[in-house]
Amino acid sequence: MTARIIDGKAAAATLRAAVGAEVERFQAATGRAPGLAVVLVGEDPASAVYVRSKGKATREAGMASFEHKLPADTSEAELLALVDRLNADAAVDGILVQLPLPRQIDAARVITRIDPDKDVDGFHPVNAGRLAIGLPGFVPCTPLGCLKLLRAELGDLSGKSAVVIGRSNIVGKPMALLLLGDSCTVTIAHSRTADLPDVVRRADIVVAAVGKTNMVRGEWLKPGSTVIDVGINRTEAGLTGDVDFASASAVAGAITPVPGGVGPMTIACLIRNSLVSAARREGYALKEDL
Repeated sequence: MTARIIDGKAAAATLRAAVGAEVERFQAATGRAPGLAVVLVGEDPASAVYVRSKGKATREAGMASFEHKLPADTSEAELLALVDRLNADAAVDGILVQLPLPRQIDAARVITRIDPDKDVDGFHPVNAGRLAIGLPGFVPCTPLGCLKLLRAELGDLSGKSAVVIGRSNIVGKPMALLLLGDSCTVTIAHSRTADLPDVVRRADIVVAAVGKTNMVRGEWLKPGSTVIDVGINRTEAGLTGDVDFASASAVAGAITPVPGGVGPMTIACLIRNSLVSAARREGYALKEDL
């Protein structure tokens, strides 16, 4: 068996085009473009790349991009003051503070300072609670992108068995809740799960988000399963995922590559969330279900 490659770049391009079309209609109706503010503290190379990519995608969609680059020695009080200003700025619909932050800043304090209705990253406890009980809110962009890829590949997910490997607040937990919302039977596995390969082998859907290079191997998988690899690990050979692609693609029915899988969908979902935020704030009904 050779797995189908789930093309995240193509899926992201489709979503971004749909967002761009909606942005044009929104701007014609409201007289303004949706606005996304991205805050980068320090010079972390990977974070800088992500911020540039997010800014480019925002502008390409016809949205206003507000980029704030602060020095690494910025104090927590200074960052919180900026967040307060962005919360109060009517031109800003979404606020993203790029993680990780320097050691002198408490990331949790910053995240909880963001207005939940501008929290397009979906990290605020209010949005986490909304997701948990099924209320409208913002979902973290990476698991939302994963869900969209799964729906496009499999259609109705109801009744499928899913294993999420990883229990982070950013990916693992919200991913499990999204799959539950689509009526999957969900197991959250992690580094202390007993006989992890056997647990994974029962799953129709495997989402790997543990940050360990090539951890999930082909012999762990149920033949024909769908594998979503969230991992982005930098090695001497380049970027690799949490799934050993060569062995897994010989067993799985469909699989995301790294790079070119989940990553592009994360950014596309960010601009999608920013548009949704603007529409909610203006009382504007989007024509497309994004």
